[in-house]
Amino acid sequence: MSNLNTLKLTDAKKPTQIPQVLQRRNKLIKRIWQQAELARAQQTGTSFSVKKFRSVADVETGGRKQVETDVRVKPWWFVTDNGKLAISVRYGSKVLELGKGKFAVEVGTEKDLVKVLDVIKTAVSAGELDTAIENAATKLREGFTK
Repeated sequence: MSNLNTLKLTDAKKPTQIPQVLQRRNKLIKRIWQQAELARAQQTGTSFSVKKFRSVADVETGGRKQVETDVRVKPWWFVTDNGKLAISVRYGSKVLELGKGKFAVEVGTEKDLVKVLDVIKTAVSAGELDTAIENAATKLREGFTK
């Protein structure tokens, strides 16, 4: 018991639920990470895909089994009308409003994509896009209730 006396004991407990704001931030950060990996793969000429497990019915036994499948990651970046590269941030199927009436970030070249995505990820972690994420989540929920 003398070993425990050398430690600082506390009555802290692990939270059972993460607040909704943090769940949404984490979801968006995960998607931004996927976009950054996709951009890195394009720059090096390789492919990138995300693995996901799906439950499918086994024809022979009639039971269900887990099968690993690839999920296609669609790029968020595009070429604008004036020929410049831009990236829009998506939450689900909704494009986030990054500023008043601004929905995209202009990127210099494809080499700068990862840097811009890292800046966006930092902004999301700091909570700068919480209101935009909340608005997008509300619009997505409204689409399911109609």
